[in-house]
Amino acid sequence: MMKWENLLRPLGLNSQTASGALLSRSIFERDFDRIVFSAPFRNLQDKTQVFPLPEDDFVHTRLTHSLEVASVGRSLGKTAGEFLLEKYPEIASAHLHAGDIGAIVSAAALTHDIGNPPFGHAGEEAISDFFKFHPYGQVWKPLLADAEWEDMVRFEGNAQGFRMLVARENGIRISAATLAAFTKYPRPALIDEEFPKRRSQKKFGFFTAELDTYRIVAEGLGINALGKQAWVRHPLAFLVEAADDICYSIIDLEDGCTLGLVPLNQVIDLLATIIGDRFSAKKLNEYPSDKQKLGILRAMAIQQLVAETVDAFQMYEAAMLEGTFDRALTDTLPSAKVLEEIGRLSVEKIYRSQPVLEKEAAGFQVLEGLLEVFSKALWHKFHEGSRFSGRDKSILRLLPQGFPLTAEVHPYLRLRALMDFVSGMTDKYALLLYQRVKGITLPGN
Repeated sequence: MMKWENLLRPLGLNSQTASGALLSRSIFERDFDRIVFSAPFRNLQDKTQVFPLPEDDFVHTRLTHSLEVASVGRSLGKTAGEFLLEKYPEIASAHLHAGDIGAIVSAAALTHDIGNPPFGHAGEEAISDFFKFHPYGQVWKPLLADAEWEDMVRFEGNAQGFRMLVARENGIRISAATLAAFTKYPRPALIDEEFPKRRSQKKFGFFTAELDTYRIVAEGLGINALGKQAWVRHPLAFLVEAADDICYSIIDLEDGCTLGLVPLNQVIDLLATIIGDRFSAKKLNEYPSDKQKLGILRAMAIQQLVAETVDAFQMYEAAMLEGTFDRALTDTLPSAKVLEEIGRLSVEKIYRSQPVLEKEAAGFQVLEGLLEVFSKALWHKFHEGSRFSGRDKSILRLLPQGFPLTAEVHPYLRLRALMDFVSGMTDKYALLLYQRVKGITLPGN
């Protein structure tokens, strides 16, 4: 059985007690600061959440969504922390505070989308499809081990995020506890034994290259293993997941209404069901604009869902420590049915709307095109030198400084570096670079 005093240990990624934090902030508060000032986090400002970024109204980017999830995560973590400190005096004796637990959840929530490529989840599928189906993706398969190839054909934003958080060149290097709370799916893509009934095992949370890093984290914090390559979740990962579930359910619905895809009356009915007795149609009608109505409903609905989630966490916390609880907390709430209804409506009216489908189609075209030109140039340089052309040389000069272009680098590590480059692009930069390497536009145009 896991123990909170171990799960909350202030460890760095080398399983040594972290030092160097300012006296005015804890190691977990430092995590939040390091993330905010990192380049991968800044890039989220120009990555779409759901909708292409419109000129005539405000909708959420990955950055604003991440900030909101972090805010909800802090509320969940701090309130849950107050419960934990009262239940487990040994946590307080380790000089931990409720605010520390709030900081862990908030920092992990802030990074939950940091590995997402341009064009959202369509971007993940586009990268996977390139290696599954494109000739210059398939060509690498004989050079990679089975586990390495699985990473290529199942690109996963969660695993890419893990990689961004531990990469030395990004300078983030968050604590072990925050990294574990970030990791919703503590397993690599290919494992010896599958656990299909566990929600935490339906995807993977780190690539083969980072497997040993997570193993160090799990051993340092005392996280239970399911097998040689799979673990149960850190209990705080359930709160990070809940913060994301709450925000995208409510805020995507708000954005859909703002853009005219979902009628206001339908949104009011759904959110009023969550708010319950505190909802007053009379008070709502005192607000003159639809935006104000949506704003107050959103705030009240999120407040209610936070309260319900904390109650659920308290109910299932002991089972989390045992590793037997493995569901989304939001599936256990009194509001679970209305959240499910919001999900169905969002799929029908929002995620399959014309603007979103057009964005996804563009994402497939752009990412496939970028991967094609870079992968072809790398293949010609290292594996088919007779075809290495002047065009290939020009393409490789566009790769970032420090890209591994020496012959002794393993192809898997070179491809991982290419994934870092492409997935880290903003939507606009990916589109601009695609247009330039395809000769559609020239610099300065």
